[in-house]
Amino acid sequence: MNAAEAIVQCLKSEDISHVFCVPGESYLPILDALFSEKTIQLISARHEGGAAFMAEGYAKASKKVGVVMATRGVGATNAAIGIHTARQDSTPMVVLLGQVARSFRGREGFQEIDVEACFRPLAKWAVEIDDAQRLPELLTRAFRIAQTGRPGPVVVALPEDVLHEQVDHVTFSKTIVPKPAPNEEDIQRIEQLLRSARRPVVIAGGGIIWSKAIDVLRLFAEKWSLPVMSSFRRHDVFPNDHPLYVGHLGLGTQRAIIETVEQADVVLAIGTRLSEVTTQDYKLLSTQQLIHIDIDYDVIGVTYSPHIGVVSDAKEALSRLLNIQLHPSWTDWVQERRKTYERFSSLPSMKRNVNEEMIHILQHLLPSEAIITNDAGNFASWLHSFFQFQQHTYIGPTSGAMGYGLPAAIGAKLANPHRPVVSLSGDGGFMMTIQELETAVRYNIPIISVVFNNQMYGTIRMYQELRYPKRVIGTDFSDISFASIARCFGTDSMRVETGEQFSSAFTTALQNNKPTVIEVMTDPNILSPFLTIEQARGGKQ
Repeated sequence: MNAAEAIVQCLKSEDISHVFCVPGESYLPILDALFSEKTIQLISARHEGGAAFMAEGYAKASKKVGVVMATRGVGATNAAIGIHTARQDSTPMVVLLGQVARSFRGREGFQEIDVEACFRPLAKWAVEIDDAQRLPELLTRAFRIAQTGRPGPVVVALPEDVLHEQVDHVTFSKTIVPKPAPNEEDIQRIEQLLRSARRPVVIAGGGIIWSKAIDVLRLFAEKWSLPVMSSFRRHDVFPNDHPLYVGHLGLGTQRAIIETVEQADVVLAIGTRLSEVTTQDYKLLSTQQLIHIDIDYDVIGVTYSPHIGVVSDAKEALSRLLNIQLHPSWTDWVQERRKTYERFSSLPSMKRNVNEEMIHILQHLLPSEAIITNDAGNFASWLHSFFQFQQHTYIGPTSGAMGYGLPAAIGAKLANPHRPVVSLSGDGGFMMTIQELETAVRYNIPIISVVFNNQMYGTIRMYQELRYPKRVIGTDFSDISFASIARCFGTDSMRVETGEQFSSAFTTALQNNKPTVIEVMTDPNILSPFLTIEQARGGKQ
């Protein structure tokens, strides 16, 4: 077989069922090989950034490697936003990029870039395959690197002439992901430190989800009455209605909820890199004794030097920690912190705006298994503050990438065709990937896109008003009817202004099982659940 056909065989060996792309002439041999492969569906998107977001959302929802293809140079750089998102979100992804022929390299050929130099800072690994005989070795290595340790994106550049060459002795096998475990000495040290604690707290991150440790985390927390907080945009790592869940460490988290970590004396951080947002600008863990468990040794000690650092798969670590012996003396404190969380995460009985009504309606109408994706923007603060996740049903970018929600929902729906998938976007982010509505319609992917339209870049406007009151520049939009635009793409669409209208539209969307856009007109004066423009101009933080 030729190199392009070998690439498809490698995809099959990794159980890849969907590949996302914008087609390009530099990798036409791979497209031709996929034409003959009926077990893999090619999803052709309208922009490489959208295709990369689809692959990233698909990977999160399927727990497989997301695969995206783009052409040389211009297509590759368009895909960079999705690669960056996969890197910050620890999402396994293999990016196959076309490249100029080997004889043209170094001459600034048409659309040529140095792929390895360009993507080395963004990806977990970047490589150019300039020898067809090494393709099986290097492509297999790419899939292994993407999935093992801390998952992430791997970029593979494929010179056009290499794809036509014959490959001998092609054998591929599915990557088996190793699961390192703590040794007995590690467990004993953790047990000793937790025994000394008076107010311990667990911070759980995405590593819990990737290792399929959600149930084990719940058992561990219940056994020792340990309060659990979720890291940034990992709300669904622990049931939010559980009496041991005490909050989400994200953007705009209420001060009283953050105080749970400040009051703690021992923090068990597991499956989280303790990012800037989770640690509230790296200020949150200055006095506590820290136990940090992560599958990647490069994560341990990067943001904080732990008292105990353990390189381990989250499920393996938690399974062994079930056997330790503790004597909880902190149950009263945990109950107090849970009450604090409930007080600040409960919607008022009389809803103050359509944003609150929407979250209330979503909470009651969405089936428990429904998946929610979201863009970046202040509109998401209502979701983060008030929606209660009961199981793993959330897919959001810790990278804060705008334009993510819609294409990620497409990827998630393809991974879970029998589960409802809803994307939430602001008008700014939605416009960045609105063209992917055509992709959803063309492939009949029935996602529901909810667009919060306040006619401005809401997050930037908030900081603008806080720092430079009334000096508004660059953050206002014109009045655009997203419902009308979406209708032209072939979706069901409607514009609503009240909770009652939204409830009716959303109920219809769930029943119709078609690509749907619901545009919600929101009050531009309300910047977040806890801040108006007037309050911002008055200096309220």
